[in-house]
Amino acid sequence: MSLPRSDYDPRRVCLNPFPDLNLNLGKHRRTIGIYLAGTLFALANWTFLDAAILSAHAHPPYDEPQIPPPVHVQFADWVPGICSLLGMVIINLIDKDRIRGDDYGDSNAVWRARLFLFIGFAFMAGGLAGSVSLLVLKYIMMDYPEQYTHYGYANVSQNVALMLSAVVLWIAQSAQTEYDYSLTL
Repeated sequence: MSLPRSDYDPRRVCLNPFPDLNLNLGKHRRTIGIYLAGTLFALANWTFLDAAILSAHAHPPYDEPQIPPPVHVQFADWVPGICSLLGMVIINLIDKDRIRGDDYGDSNAVWRARLFLFIGFAFMAGGLAGSVSLLVLKYIMMDYPEQYTHYGYANVSQNVALMLSAVVLWIAQSAQTEYDYSLTL
């Protein structure tokens, strides 16, 4: 299969082009990105807290009142979210100019900033991997009813939303505002 010569671009990686959205948000692009990251952060923590509260107030089925609920959200369920939250904080505390090497200060600052960026992403990846393994090992393999597997799905969705929030916040903070001026000659 060959593309017509007018549409061919040798720099393209994908055969199917991605749509060009041309979202011209103007001077509010950075503000919208920050609010979107905050919304994702709130949604992430809300989904998991909702599952934790549901777990704390879970009661046995009405036809079998002597059988307790088979599973609850415990401390092990909180650890992946805490790891992802720590990774998000570490990533967004790093100065973006240090990573690019634009700062003419300490020469070791660039590799230290990149090391902390790696550590932050490792925390987030570890949180996501922990939540997926917790979902599989604790909730799916034990074959609990759907009302109890919801706790594991909420944990995974919390970690995915925290990762997306960190990426959106990173991109939004990297965007220039109308008040940033380039003084290079």
